[in-house]
Amino acid sequence: MAVADASHMMKAVSYSKYGGGADGLKDVELPIPRPKREELLVKVEACSINPIDWKVQKGAMKPVLPYRFPHVPGADITGEVVSVGPAVTTFVPGDKIISCLGRAGGGLAEYAIAPITTTIKRRKDVSPVQGAAMGICAFAALQSVRNSAGINIEEKNKKSKNLLIRAAAGGVGTLAVQFAKLGGAHVTATCSPHNFGLLKSLGADEVLDLYSAKEAAPPSPSGNKYDVVINCGPHRPFPDYKSQLAHKGFVIDLTPSPTGIATSALHAISLSKKKYFPFVHIPNQADMYVIFNLLHQKRIKTVIDSTYPLDKAREAWVKSMEGHAAGKIVITIS
Repeated sequence: MAVADASHMMKAVSYSKYGGGADGLKDVELPIPRPKREELLVKVEACSINPIDWKVQKGAMKPVLPYRFPHVPGADITGEVVSVGPAVTTFVPGDKIISCLGRAGGGLAEYAIAPITTTIKRRKDVSPVQGAAMGICAFAALQSVRNSAGINIEEKNKKSKNLLIRAAAGGVGTLAVQFAKLGGAHVTATCSPHNFGLLKSLGADEVLDLYSAKEAAPPSPSGNKYDVVINCGPHRPFPDYKSQLAHKGFVIDLTPSPTGIATSALHAISLSKKKYFPFVHIPNQADMYVIFNLLHQKRIKTVIDSTYPLDKAREAWVKSMEGHAAGKIVITIS
């Protein structure tokens, strides 16, 4: 990314090494970047915090995708286009946009560089906070339900699948419940008791206490085994799910461990009917249109836990790391 004249500076939040948690975040001033050929310079209005942000800071991706420092985190933004790269023809300065910045991050700043491949225009009926809350978590929710679980969200299936969404009160789970119900699935969700009402309001058929049962997949009150389990919480070993899986049931793990990946490889060459699959979302513009069209049609809704100004980003970071947010945490940037 090319750099603008150093006299044109912006406020940002960054960290300079792995580790450190919220204390490792520093308020800094950095040069405003310039967009390359197929990029946009965006004045950021809002940016959400995702668990992957602080997991990367902990070094989760270090062995395969090491980062350069200082690093400005934040992948899901809304804002206004300030300037465009020379090859950009679909956006102009003044456009209000929603963008997933991907691995590059940069969202916790007054200005950010957005790739046109994962950027769409923001409709007026979507607020900056709503738009920023629907990036990585919406991709993960949509693709795990539609692609991995095989639930057609465009119409209710004649034969509904019995689905468990584990740790469902976060950004991914609250959307996964809604996507699954669009496709007619019977949804059992687990969460803390104080979020039972939230998940029922989003359409969950049954809500169970995430922490009361020893097993990762508590029995469904319906008496049916689960065709699919989507795990949005900390990784649990595959055997912890098996007793409650249907004959050909499987687990989609959004937080896989190395052991889980090894389990998946073993299942690929075994005759086991019950299987485990690690999950990786793929940001793309087509799914952004699907997600925001559903939001525009009021068929899904965002769940916002809390908002913080940029100078309170450390408090937001702490809250996300604690793992008790109901829905999304969003930073607003004036």
